[in-house]
Amino acid sequence: MKELIIVRHAKSSWKDSSLDDRERPLNKRGERDAPAMGARLARRKWQPDLIVSSPAVRALETARIMAKKLAYPRKDIVLKDRLYGAGIVELLEVIRESDDSVETLMLFGHNPGLTELANHLGPRPIPNLPTCCVLHLGFDTDTWSTVGYARGDEVLFDYPKS
Repeated sequence: MKELIIVRHAKSSWKDSSLDDRERPLNKRGERDAPAMGARLARRKWQPDLIVSSPAVRALETARIMAKKLAYPRKDIVLKDRLYGAGIVELLEVIRESDDSVETLMLFGHNPGLTELANHLGPRPIPNLPTCCVLHLGFDTDTWSTVGYARGDEVLFDYPKS
């Protein structure tokens, strides 16, 4: 069984218009929501084997905050540049390239790609993944290379306002 935890970055700030999109940090709501969602996951005793994140500041900040709550070493977060602005093809490539020793993969990224991925992989339509949402899917497979050829089972769909 392979488990995929998809996380959309927490709410980001548009305050400084001079910043490149990749450099936008979390806003106050994002700084509040990310640790709260991380704590919810920690209460479920979830432990990812690997966290992979977009290098965009808002995604990486979200990943670092949640990693801390999950007692995952922040230094072990893997950055994948192609997750920034990734569509479903790039997202599936990142997932399918994962080492099969990884049982639980946690992926931090952006919309609209993550919503497309959720709808491709999940058992039900989700119109939009809200900021800082968590979608946990389970796949009856021993290898990441087959993920996406059949839909996964939804373990959890949670977000700050739920």
